[in-house]
Amino acid sequence: MNQFLTNSSSNSLSSEVQARILSFFGHVSRRNNASIERLVVQGKVEGTRARGRSPVRWTDQVNATRDTIEAPLHECARKATVREEWRRIVKRATTPR
Repeated sequence: MNQFLTNSSSNSLSSEVQARILSFFGHVSRRNNASIERLVVQGKVEGTRARGRSPVRWTDQVNATRDTIEAPLHECARKATVREEWRRIVKRATTPR
């Protein structure tokens, strides 16, 4: 992590964080449906949220890069099942333009 603090801009740090978030999303999407991690990341919780600022969910962070991925969330989860394809998508989504 020190490599980002010494000789890199904040732009590449944010793209590295985004790449790790998307990589983790792909990892969790490849797990079976009974996985607690998959339920936490992709699941919906019934009820209402508390008052105040809404917390950012994992799905919100994946949706933030949808303009570069060009697919809805359920399509991203399906594409993540093929590891090589998902790696290409993550690389394309996090490469600075």
